[in-house]
Amino acid sequence: MNATELSVENVSWAPRKRAPLLLHPSSFTVPAGEIMGIVGPNGAGKSTLLRVLYRFNNPLSGHVRVGGEDIWSMPPRAAARRVAAVLQEQPTDFGLTVREIVALGRTPHRLGFATEGANDAEIIDTVLARLDLSGFGGRTLGTLSGGERQRVMMARALAQEPQVLILDEPTNHLDIRHQLDMLHLVRTLDLTIVTSLHDLNMAAEICDQILILQAGRPVAQGRPQDVLSEATVSRTFDIVARRESLTPSNADHLTFHLPH
Repeated sequence: MNATELSVENVSWAPRKRAPLLLHPSSFTVPAGEIMGIVGPNGAGKSTLLRVLYRFNNPLSGHVRVGGEDIWSMPPRAAARRVAAVLQEQPTDFGLTVREIVALGRTPHRLGFATEGANDAEIIDTVLARLDLSGFGGRTLGTLSGGERQRVMMARALAQEPQVLILDEPTNHLDIRHQLDMLHLVRTLDLTIVTSLHDLNMAAEICDQILILQAGRPVAQGRPQDVLSEATVSRTFDIVARRESLTPSNADHLTFHLPH
């Protein structure tokens, strides 16, 4: 897997032409290997934007380029070799084993209906080991916990060997232990990553830059320490945000209160 720059230029989306825009023109660049966090209130357009990036929502305008090439101008199979996604909606069961589900990630690299080859098997084994799933290969998804299912979906995405990884609330459904495990994994991947997150402090910790959306419009973008200011967070989320220093690390941490 080799990280590549992601460039998003004036993308917008609506469910049909002449319908109100759910995503207004948005632009940003994520350098190779960096993590972009998308944050905002419910209904801000986070998932809508991500769907454009992984070729589910065809944009009304603009371009999504990976390594300089527009993914919406290439065949779907070619785009799937560039971009993979892990969604927050988890299936309860595919009727397939964990290994078979992870093997689906190799589909964009095969010709026609070719079966799993030696190289595919090695990649699948490596991904299963990295996600601590080697002992789960013969189990079905319905027998796993929410955290285990999330790891299987991540393994399937990594088996695609993408250059860009899209994560929609990757810590959703996870307890604190598995949230930390997932965040550690995300930080160690040699990929360009765009992820939506509800937890602003978590976003500040793992992301190189942040994009804040509100009502489908970008309202701030930049490094976490610049974007997640008390004023911007308070205005965007209609709350009172305060920045506090935590001891002994003296690290910044946002706290939130309802306005009086």
